[in-house]
Amino acid sequence: MPMKDDPVTIGVIVGTRSFFNPALAEEGRKLVLARLEALGVRTVIAPEGATGNGAVCTMADAAKYAALFKANKASIDGILVTLPNFGDERAVARTLELAGLDVPVLVHAFDDDPDKVDVARRRDAFCGKISVCNNLRQYGIRWTDTAEHTCPVDGREFAADIDRFARVCRTVRGLRGARIGAVGARPGDFQTVRYSEKLLQASGITVITVDLSDILATAERIRENSREVQEKLAAVRGYGRIPERIGAACVVKSAKLAVALDRWVAENGCSASAVQCWTSVQNNYGCAACLPMSLMGEAGLPSACETDVTGAVSMLALRLASGTAPGFLDWNNNFGEDRSMCVNTHCSNFPRSFLAVEPEISELDVLGGTIGREKCFGAVKGKVAPGPMSFFRMDTDDARGRLRAYAGEGEFTADPFGMDGGVAVCRIPGLRGLLSHVTAGGFEHHVAMVRGLVADAVTEATGNYLGWDVYRHRGEES
Repeated sequence: MPMKDDPVTIGVIVGTRSFFNPALAEEGRKLVLARLEALGVRTVIAPEGATGNGAVCTMADAAKYAALFKANKASIDGILVTLPNFGDERAVARTLELAGLDVPVLVHAFDDDPDKVDVARRRDAFCGKISVCNNLRQYGIRWTDTAEHTCPVDGREFAADIDRFARVCRTVRGLRGARIGAVGARPGDFQTVRYSEKLLQASGITVITVDLSDILATAERIRENSREVQEKLAAVRGYGRIPERIGAACVVKSAKLAVALDRWVAENGCSASAVQCWTSVQNNYGCAACLPMSLMGEAGLPSACETDVTGAVSMLALRLASGTAPGFLDWNNNFGEDRSMCVNTHCSNFPRSFLAVEPEISELDVLGGTIGREKCFGAVKGKVAPGPMSFFRMDTDDARGRLRAYAGEGEFTADPFGMDGGVAVCRIPGLRGLLSHVTAGGFEHHVAMVRGLVADAVTEATGNYLGWDVYRHRGEES
């Protein structure tokens, strides 16, 4: 089954200023907490009586909230600063400085009601938000804006802001401390997937390596009648259509390889992996790696082809932002003369939910025609179903000592395309400009894609909070 969005826990700071009506802060606190609960967000906030009107106004309030947040550091994924009135910018900044959580921060301000702008009822949060953000910048605290400068908490805008912010929090949390399994060497011909482990480590991402021969030897030793293999065989048979021409021994080989990979990934605490998927595994073991990789992806552990480690990081970022299984594709073909469309493919290892159709599980076509179809079982084939999609690609810019990426959105279309393997026909506004950025920047031919529109969240997480150089493609506006 495809995974769901993980719940997040958000620390809440209700800002207020001493010479504004304190009832606005008290009322605003209740509205925000009720709305967050309705949206399924867990919160950390001091009891209402711990500070005046349950808000943060003074340096003493800041110290109390900072201590609370520090005590809950392990569970807090982000901080919401909400301003029912102008707020005290110094107290807000001091709270975050003292807490030192280094998590995403969302700054929200309430709308004023044009009929309630007398001295007793005016909010001035419109102005106060500017002052808070000014102080956050002075303190070196990164923060995220809402879609509108101010908005009510009971509207769709606030719900969308919280949803996006939760995705940012999940992505930042998941990438910091991520462990990426590198299974085998990259194919010798693929210099495109070279990268720097040290630059990834500087961003908190650790690469764990293993020789492919160790995985293949483990797979050979696993008994067919073991519980793990039998469970994997049952999962495979329910995963897609296997043509009658495929012998049972081929399916067993694939299941044993899947078990061996599952074991290693679990033992090493990997969040994602990149696998040497050709041609050693076919020649030395006798099946393709695609199906085991697809199964891992469907289970929430993305796996990239051709030992593309930064491709695996790209997939993980999309999985964290979307809560669903990403695919790993080549920018592969033009689509006739429509320059806003292209075809992205792989052999493939696409997860079933990424395809959104029942796949055929059979042999690799191109490689099978070269080295023999009898040792190439395991390709997960199908035409990707139409729907909105997001794409993302990161890599290490070794010459400049930076991590960089690009992100954007488009759609999978229902247009037919007569190619084997996993096929995704894509429409991307401003595709020519995007491809110019990809080629001029020397990016890889691989890209991660996922169902749904999450490019803003993954851009905010990796660009603003992790400090990567991210190009956000915006189609015709670019």
